[in-house]
Amino acid sequence: MTNLKTLHFYATPEHECSYLEGLEAKTLFVDPQEIISTDAYSQLSDLGFRRSGKHIYRPYCSNCQACISVRVNATDFVPSKSQKRIINKNADLKVIAVPAQYTDEYYELYAKYINTRHSDGDMYPPTPDQFSAFLIDGAQKGCFYEFRDNSGHLVALAVTDFLTQGLSAIYTFFDPDEQRRSLGSYAILWQLQETRRQDLEYLYLGYWIRECQKMAYKVAYNPLEMLLHGQWIVVD
Repeated sequence: MTNLKTLHFYATPEHECSYLEGLEAKTLFVDPQEIISTDAYSQLSDLGFRRSGKHIYRPYCSNCQACISVRVNATDFVPSKSQKRIINKNADLKVIAVPAQYTDEYYELYAKYINTRHSDGDMYPPTPDQFSAFLIDGAQKGCFYEFRDNSGHLVALAVTDFLTQGLSAIYTFFDPDEQRRSLGSYAILWQLQETRRQDLEYLYLGYWIRECQKMAYKVAYNPLEMLLHGQWIVVD
């Protein structure tokens, strides 16, 4: 079993912050050559680390604490009226778990999503190599959850890791032409249900930044917990 005390960590030099304009950022990485067990990865998640491909990381900025790790207690989660409407609106979708893999269908949906919704982000322009490095590479247990309509059309894909205490929502991309479905919200709602079905407690949503509008959606899921000063705190 991996011992956190024996892991090696590396900090990047300061670089331009991806979220807050005009600020510099640093990132702390676990040595990507290390073999990280699920137990260790779960402990790292509780310490605010996330995974991107083969890299497990967290913000490590000297003078900024804007990035706050958040998770939702799936056991106690009760959807709001608007969230219930989203669930009902997508009741026709079928969801299946498949191994993380590259297919032309997945990449075409990913590229359409990035080009339409995130052309101003650091994942633009999308490439097949970038897709694989971001969403497939890495040795952690997890899967792709396919969301398909009655015709078999792939409308969304949620990349999810398995932790001992819950699920980690790594990334979700969806068909921008299906706006009426609110697929980004539905993917989170479905993963919360799946967390409970697996008799697990938490769904980890990554980082929330108060000043970053793109992350505002994360506070719509309650009870929400934030990692503040090393402790997970329930926030209203």
